[in-house]
This record gives sequence, structure tokens and C-alpha cells, in this order.
Amino acid sequence: MKGERHLARRIALQALFEIDCAGHPIGVVLEHRFADNERLTKRGQDYSREVVRHVVQLRERLDEHIQSQASEWPLDQIAIIDRNLLRIALYEFTLGDVPVSAAINEAVELAKTFGGDSSPRFINGVLGSLSERREAIIKDLKAYAQDHPLP
Repeated sequence: MKGERHLARRIALQALFEIDCAGHPIGVVLEHRFADNERLTKRGQDYSREVVRHVVQLRERLDEHIQSQASEWPLDQIAIIDRNLLRIALYEFTLGDVPVSAAINEAVELAKTFGGDSSPRFINGVLGSLSERREAIIKDLKAYAQDHPLP
């Protein structure tokens, strides 16, 4: 399952990058990503879809929490890849039922592949700080999700 989840996260990251850059619709982006990667199983597709939909749904609130721990970097100045890795991991270890260490490790690994030289260290630091506030963030995200339906 680890390889499958890693690939699903990779696809989710690529989809979120495209959604941020081009503003393409979620469904269209995901279907193109799935068509381009026949190694991704149905279960992997479902996980990618879940991550992308929830990150888009919660993006505003996720960004507020990220900004609180990366205050020296305005969110629009954080690389799009790094921003989406932070969003994915924060969603996963709060509402996504992924252990904190697994979510952070996966984000750091993906940062090594897709991010800049300083991305892994930056991602690890911000997520480590956010993990210390995990319970408060869970409560906040659940309340936010009630008023913001999934796309």
C-alpha cells in the first residue's frame, strides 16, 4: 500500500499544482492525470481524488494555519509545489487519518523530487510546528468543513 499511496500523493500534488496554476476544473485535471498513469489502481485514484477534493475544499483554512507557522514568507511567495505539499500533509495528518510522521515524511520525500534545494528542510520545519497544534487544527478544520461543501 505504501507505494500505491506514494503514487496517489504524487498524482494529487501534480493535480493541485495544475489547479493552482491554470485554474482547471478538479474533475478534468484528475481524469487526465489518471489517464496518463495506468499504474495507479482504483484505490489509488480514490485516494488522490479524496486528497485533492479536501485540499481544495479546505484550502483557505489550511493556508491560514500554514501562514501562521511560516509568517516570514507570504503564502503567495512560497513555491506552488511547496505550498501544495504543505496543504496535502496538513490535511492528511489532521482530517485524513494519516500518522503525523508518515505525512511529514511523504511530504519531505516529494519535496526532494519536485521542490527546490531548501524545500525539504522548509517543509519539515513548517509541518513539525503545525503538528504541535494538531488537535486545535482538527477542530478548526472540522468546523470550517461544515460550512464549505466538497467541490
